[in-house]
Amino acid sequence: MIIQSRAKIYVKIIFPFAMFLIVLALFVLAVSEIAGKSENEGMHLTEESIRRAAVQCYALEGFYPADFEYLKEHYAVRPDERKYIIYYTYTASNLMPDIDVLSANAAALPAPSDDGAVGEQ
Repeated sequence: MIIQSRAKIYVKIIFPFAMFLIVLALFVLAVSEIAGKSENEGMHLTEESIRRAAVQCYALEGFYPADFEYLKEHYAVRPDERKYIIYYTYTASNLMPDIDVLSANAAALPAPSDDGAVGEQ
């Protein structure tokens, strides 16, 4: 009789609690996966908007801007610089600059290769 009552306790209390914990863990994993994808998409969209502004500048003015500040002033590029670190490496007025956008939350950040980098380090 005692064995049966303990089995009923396991089935009625512990099993639903264990299932709840499993469902909760799956939910947390799904939310973190979605947040990671959202961060990557935000970095990609930021990089693409900067790239489009540089190409627009080249099409309208005949040169790629020497620094990122020019794009912010003349082409209304407004990335969230608290969230992203932007490396804008200028080569020449007729060559597309190297544009890299990284998350400001990244643990290890690579050092920029030229003086044209913009962002915190």
